[in-house]
Amino acid sequence: MKLAVIVAGALAAALVCAHPGGDIQAELAQHRAMLSRMARTDLSHCAEKIKARGLEARAIARRTELVTELLMKSGELNSRDLGSVLRKSHHSDKDYDLETPYEVIFGSNSSCVLSPEVTEGPFYVAGEYVRKDIREHLPGIGLAVDVQVHDIETCDPVPNVFVEIYHSNILGVYSGITKGDRTTWLRGFQKTDADGVVNFKTVFPGPYYPRTTHIHVIVHPHAQERSNGTILDDTASHIGQVYFDQDLIYKVENTTLYKVNKQPLVLNKDDGPFQQGAATSDPVMQYVELGDRIEDGLLAWISFGINTTLANEIKVAATMTKEGAIANDQKGFVQHEAQHSHDPISWKTIA
Repeated sequence: MKLAVIVAGALAAALVCAHPGGDIQAELAQHRAMLSRMARTDLSHCAEKIKARGLEARAIARRTELVTELLMKSGELNSRDLGSVLRKSHHSDKDYDLETPYEVIFGSNSSCVLSPEVTEGPFYVAGEYVRKDIREHLPGIGLAVDVQVHDIETCDPVPNVFVEIYHSNILGVYSGITKGDRTTWLRGFQKTDADGVVNFKTVFPGPYYPRTTHIHVIVHPHAQERSNGTILDDTASHIGQVYFDQDLIYKVENTTLYKVNKQPLVLNKDDGPFQQGAATSDPVMQYVELGDRIEDGLLAWISFGINTTLANEIKVAATMTKEGAIANDQKGFVQHEAQHSHDPISWKTIA
């Protein structure tokens, strides 16, 4: 099987209204307020320092190694020529060809931005696991995520902080958001290394109305891992979302697997939080395809800056306990129950 492994079997269809009880205008207002507290909105001033410290060279080497690992790992991807994979397909506004060197493809400066400060949305669940692989055998196109965190003022990498990501599954549904829900898929923490880097293995998110495809990213500067391997922390120095090139989203959504999701596809240009973020920075992840087909998987990466002096409170929609999710009704979130169809969906393994 490949990184884009599609688990054979049945999965109950679950479609929900995105951000039920959520208010996009409120998210935009909070975004504006957060940005007003920041002296800088991108890392363009850090380019020379990042290069001088060798961070760019190490980023290139790390991403090349990641691709090699993904290609060679038994049971996920077939071995193939690294050069042909790296130069096959990239962020659509880059004119790469067979002669493009790795240092251009994987150069960190092209994605050194501040991903926009936004709200955590109504689907944040506290108490998730520290882990690299957050797939839990869910179907979807495999996505390896490489994130690097810098101090927006000093340009230095930010080590030893926990980065959390979470996002919807291929049906546009989040885990752990209904009463008693014990699911934890597509949520997890990793601690940054000396270069401020974390890696995750996940699947490409599915869309849900009225948002464009995105991944939530939160940086927890003071979090501590608990004895059960989870983190419970409601403060953050960065609450953001990262996005994907529209052409890549189209390509994913045209696959047989993702066509199962019948929710309307909202374009980047029509998404308020995306447009507000794009007005001051570039929140779109760079990427390479890992094979001859999109189903073979992707490596995506982004570097962003945080204001380490900020301490934002995270609005917790639910807390994961051993009894399952417990809704936090005091935070103003309207809880909802997923609507499950009576007919299971049979997933075909894509070889």
